[in-house]
Amino acid sequence: MHVHVHGGGGPKRVLKISLGVTLAYIVLLVVAGIRAHSLALLSEAGHNLSDFLALLLSLVAVYLQSRPASSTKTYGYHRAGVLAALVNAVSLVAVSFFIFYEAFRRLHYPEHVQASVMMWVAGAGVVMNGVIALLLYRSGGDVNIRSALLHEVGDTLSTAAVIAGGWAILVTGDYWIDSALSFGIGALILWSGFGIVRETLNILLEGTPRGMKLELVETAIRSIEGVNDVHDLHVWSIGSETHALSCHISIADIPPSVSERILRDIKDRLHHHFRIDHTTIQFEHEECEVAHGCVIPVGESVEHHHHSPGH
Repeated sequence: MHVHVHGGGGPKRVLKISLGVTLAYIVLLVVAGIRAHSLALLSEAGHNLSDFLALLLSLVAVYLQSRPASSTKTYGYHRAGVLAALVNAVSLVAVSFFIFYEAFRRLHYPEHVQASVMMWVAGAGVVMNGVIALLLYRSGGDVNIRSALLHEVGDTLSTAAVIAGGWAILVTGDYWIDSALSFGIGALILWSGFGIVRETLNILLEGTPRGMKLELVETAIRSIEGVNDVHDLHVWSIGSETHALSCHISIADIPPSVSERILRDIKDRLHHHFRIDHTTIQFEHEECEVAHGCVIPVGESVEHHHHSPGH
């Protein structure tokens, strides 16, 4: 599933609607949290504030990703969405640690909590976050939109837990439940944040795309008729859903028309099996060795050795 960022498409409209609704809910959470003395509601406000930042950065990233490539940005701005997702995730981790600190403090000094206020505010949040999560899910699946989606799914679950916690406080009168809920919300935020950090760093460090095995890519290329060998194979991501590949392929000394057929078969296989469309493939006709990441024909290497100064 891909995100289409052309013109004023779905993701932009969904993100703008989500921003407005989330901002209104943050104000409601802060006011209700202060009135009810509920750390869980204030934690939800912090969670939703990070969501607001996530949605805002995602909107900026969608705009940047829609800009065409140029002579200085030959791949366009695909990495903008990845950077936005990384900033979102780091903000999530920071918010979670603040919640842990405040929840630990309140365990020692419990405050009277108005559980009924907790419940109706959280109920409104479940509806709001659930609708936004559904809209984001239908909009696309790149890492940038997915990071915003994870925020919303986490919010939906945590606000549902706040409803259950409010009911438990009404029944038992134990106010420590509010702090316990906050620990759970913080853990959920931390888990989702670390997942996005790991994925975005893998893209920025040009690691093999998530869920793709280099061995399977190599096997698929080797299975094509006319391919004798594959080496110096690299696969990385330009953006979350845009993958690139470069490699050296040994073939027989054949006419260009035949090698063109091999190249076309390789590209078709990479597109349909691995969704790789940006390729740089170099054909070679003699045995090669790999030195410092570059492929050097053995014959040229030996010839250069004999003509080096001092030999």
